[in-house]
Amino acid sequence: MEQKKTGFAIIGTGAIARHHARSIQELESSELLAVCSRSPERAAEAEDRFGVKAYSDMEEMLNRPDIEVVAICTESGYHLEPALAAARAGKHVLIEKPIEVTLERTDEIIAACRSAGVKLGVIFQNRFTPGYLRLREAVQKDLLGRLIMGNAYIKWFRHPEYYSSSQWKGTIKGDGGAALINQGIHTIDLLLDIMPEVESVYGQVKTVLHDIEGEDLGLAMLNFIGGAMGTIEGGTSLYPGYPERLEVYGEKGSVILEGGEIKQWNIQGEEELPKKEKAAEKSGSADPMAISHQLHLAQIKDMVEAVQENREPLVNGETARKSLALILAVYQSSKENKPVSLR
Repeated sequence: MEQKKTGFAIIGTGAIARHHARSIQELESSELLAVCSRSPERAAEAEDRFGVKAYSDMEEMLNRPDIEVVAICTESGYHLEPALAAARAGKHVLIEKPIEVTLERTDEIIAACRSAGVKLGVIFQNRFTPGYLRLREAVQKDLLGRLIMGNAYIKWFRHPEYYSSSQWKGTIKGDGGAALINQGIHTIDLLLDIMPEVESVYGQVKTVLHDIEGEDLGLAMLNFIGGAMGTIEGGTSLYPGYPERLEVYGEKGSVILEGGEIKQWNIQGEEELPKKEKAAEKSGSADPMAISHQLHLAQIKDMVEAVQENREPLVNGETARKSLALILAVYQSSKENKPVSLR
């Protein structure tokens, strides 16, 4: 018996949509049926590029009964409108990170999907790297003991053209900020998935190199519930750009990931480093286009299975909200020059 395929549509036809399309088309359990762009010209071009029906009228596309999941690949500050429309149409929703650029808009999406009884997934594909999964398993098995420190370093670089060639990147309305909310959020999400809940944060952000509204440099000090501490260092002004790094320290040892790979594994009684597996994709530290679609494929597969098995996706709306809330608290702390409580 042939496996039923879950029908997908993609809203937004930029670079990240290509990762979604390729992943959907490569999976045996899903198929891409349509794409949508607000611009009729871009829609026409996308029809040739993606090889499926393209729409400039979102509601017309959402009326199709064969579409079950809508992947939203628009600019970050324009996730709310298509998400609400998809939920109203009874479609499951998969959104590129960040889920939105304000907590108010985020909560509206979460409530709409819950009310409509549809699944809500948010793309944080680094959750699926083999190195991170090994670290997460070690923490869940209490191999590190009580966690005492967690650090996220995202010392990346973007050329001026990265921002100047876009109408929304680095803007408050379209991007919600810049380096932390766009690039840094992936590693921040991993940090929050591993460590206890954040109690308070003190942060500073600046714009030191690029002609943008958002920040290209940021630091934050975190206090976690239970006494652990942590730091975030991020930017898109740090030439030439280095692989992102996640450090986790516990009473019994520490693990360090760099570019998704385990670089240090020092755990008392567990000294043997796990078998090294080739990273699924390159870091986007200097070039956003260096990132392959393989981890997107893994997460989209999880979304398909969540729909077919009627379970929650690995990263749902509530989970994705945490990294946004922390980053917005860093922005608030910097503006007010004082710690901000997240409790």
